Amino acid sequence: MEGLLIAVFVLGYLAITLEHPIKIDKAASAMITGVLCWTIYVTSDADYHEVTHQLETHLGEISGILFFLLGAMTIVELIDAHDGFEILTDRIKTTDKRKLLWLTCFITFFLSAALDNLTTTIVMVSLIRKLIDDKDDRLFFAGLIVVAANAGGAWSPLGDVTTTMLWIGGQITALNIVLMLIIPSLICLLAPLLLISPRMKGHVTTPERVNGNNVVTPRNERNTVFMLGIGCLMFVPVFKTLTHLPPFMGMLLGLGVMWVVTELIHSDKDARDKGPFSVLHALRKIDTPSILFFLGILMAVAALQSTGLLATVAAWLDRTVHNLTPIGLIIGFLSALVGNVPLVGAAQGV
Repeated sequence: MEGLLIAVFVLGYLAITLEHPIKIDKAASAMITGVLCWTIYVTSDADYHEVTHQLETHLGEISGILFFLLGAMTIVELIDAHDGFEILTDRIKTTDKRKLLWLTCFITFFLSAALDNLTTTIVMVSLIRKLIDDKDDRLFFAGLIVVAANAGGAWSPLGDVTTTMLWIGGQITALNIVLMLIIPSLICLLAPLLLISPRMKGHVTTPERVNGNNVVTPRNERNTVFMLGIGCLMFVPVFKTLTHLPPFMGMLLGLGVMWVVTELIHSDKDARDKGPFSVLHALRKIDTPSILFFLGILMAVAALQSTGLLATVAAWLDRTVHNLTPIGLIIGFLSALVGNVPLVGAAQGV
């Protein structure tokens, strides 16, 4: 049973890694892998009552992560629907390449800690499209934005799905991850900036703004939704500390408050006009395949944990390596090849 389980997991892993060459979405591969792993487990000599109980226990833990992500994605979509991120765009006036690079990267660094690194990257890349006309300059800035977003997401429990998984799983606390990682994260940002800044000379050319037919959100609505959304996201660690409830409860509370406020803001509009600004519209725009991917891969990892395979791996690492630092480095290098979410899920089980 163990050999077949490992083979299915490895093949599923390969399908996820080779998503683009095989042209199959990684969410589909992850869900199939997760279900097959549990199917192999339950059809072995194991007691199906015990297997079902283990599955329900793991699913309860996994659902906390999924509902957390669902709430966070929806809040960010609401902010974007109300042009909330224009607040950042409107305050960037410089065209000097060096100043713009530093300003953009530091905004990305701190914004990714409040949102998450993927969302922040999308927001900031959209921002530089409005600030930089030259394609080569935009690609250069986009590369540094990715570095800044990953560095910023590392020191916050909200900044990356992997830190969120560890936070919800109880392996880290919000305060300690900030205190322990903000300086290393800043070094990860400053090192490439200090290396590249001397080469940045001249000014960027700003593209002409074309007036489209899109509805412009009034300033007071935009500011209200932006400040409330960021406040709800940052309140989640505070809510967990005060109530000791799982983080997804605080996120769902924030989403509920956002839902009520946006309904009240647009209460005098008809259904067609307020549709694009509603939570229902935001729910249709969120990255649902990513949520299903997390569900599938975490279910597969949970199956390996329930069968005792991850405990075996942990014992082997303890015997052969016997040092957390090289183990951490190995996991870090592997994450560049096979993805950080599955590796963190497996490391949690180990």
